[in-house]
Amino acid sequence: MSNTGQSQQQGNLKQALVAGACAGTAVDTALYPLDTIKTRLQSQHGFIASGGFKGVYSGLLSAVIGSAPGASFFFVTYEATKRVLGVTLDQSRNAHYAPFIHMVAASCGETVACTIRVPTEVIKQRMQTKQFTKTSAAVSHVLRTEGILGMYRGFLSTVAREIPFTCIQFPLYEYLKRSYASMRGRRTEPIEAAFMGSLSGAVAAAATTPLDVCKTRIMLSHKNNPSKHYDGIISTMKRIGAEEGARALFSGIGPRVMWISIGGSIFLGVYEKAVKTFVQLHMLEERY
Repeated sequence: MSNTGQSQQQGNLKQALVAGACAGTAVDTALYPLDTIKTRLQSQHGFIASGGFKGVYSGLLSAVIGSAPGASFFFVTYEATKRVLGVTLDQSRNAHYAPFIHMVAASCGETVACTIRVPTEVIKQRMQTKQFTKTSAAVSHVLRTEGILGMYRGFLSTVAREIPFTCIQFPLYEYLKRSYASMRGRRTEPIEAAFMGSLSGAVAAAATTPLDVCKTRIMLSHKNNPSKHYDGIISTMKRIGAEEGARALFSGIGPRVMWISIGGSIFLGVYEKAVKTFVQLHMLEERY
């Protein structure tokens, strides 16, 4: 396949932007209840005290507001970085660079996406654990008590979780797509890509659960309550291990793996389908 044909099938950055928004909104809306249950299982207050199975859609508005732009910026950054590095390192003649390219591209994408995702995560998780019942009340409380930096509580721990996660998921996902396409002698279809997204997401989710637990504790903590305040991913991990045992670092692993496995299928399946549709219908094409 020529580079031109490959580029056309991949879509341009405008198509990636809109396809990412579709994918982010679809997956966050469909799987929000599982995310709520996972967050409550990881809360230091305990599952029942944090709300149990009640109100599993609490905080959905903040998640939806952040999901579309977050996913859009991820895919635009991912695709742009992947293409730049592919040209720079001449990926076509150096296939062994592919995992490195996908790791760097995905890491850049996640870092950019987190600048949008983290504030919505802070509000969403505090509502999921029944600290607030209205999005506006949660936002005003955080801004009043912690300032704008409070909206970015857990930013570093989120990035520290997302980069290892994405460095596992996307190289594995791209490898599965490339291997399957080579075996079948054709481009991988969106439904097939969805299955590969599910598998790669499940592997990455299980491996990074301790980082996710630490991120949740940091985001839910309060500065004015020292006994429940967590700050820093390493110190949080050590504290949880010392106070609750190593098993607590894998709290919520079941819902997390299930959620991300299904989510990976929806997220990447919808993204690939949207890009394919835009390309076939000549939508959002570059104008020169």
